[in-house]
Amino acid sequence: MVLGSLEDSKSEDIVSIDITGKSPLGDYMVVASGRSHRHVNAIAEQLVTDLKKAGWRDIRIEGQRHCDWVLIDTGDVIVHVFRPEVRSFYGLEKMWQLGQPMAPTAA
Repeated sequence: MVLGSLEDSKSEDIVSIDITGKSPLGDYMVVASGRSHRHVNAIAEQLVTDLKKAGWRDIRIEGQRHCDWVLIDTGDVIVHVFRPEVRSFYGLEKMWQLGQPMAPTAA
């Protein structure tokens, strides 16, 4: 459902990382990019709307004020939506994919 929402919002370079057993933070981490501040915000808003429609509760959102990097935490799935420059700077998915091949999902 999360990946579908990101694809529908025209997110770019979507990467899903299984973090089960690697971290108590959740089971999956998803990283995606938006083309601009506005696009990042639109992606985050649509994802939160879709999550609520699907019955997810206790969704936590950080970073929506500036929209360089928005974090959406559902408890089981952690979604990071970045502007491309910010994503490149932090290299978040590279840290979590050590030992795993990097496999972006076509958006």
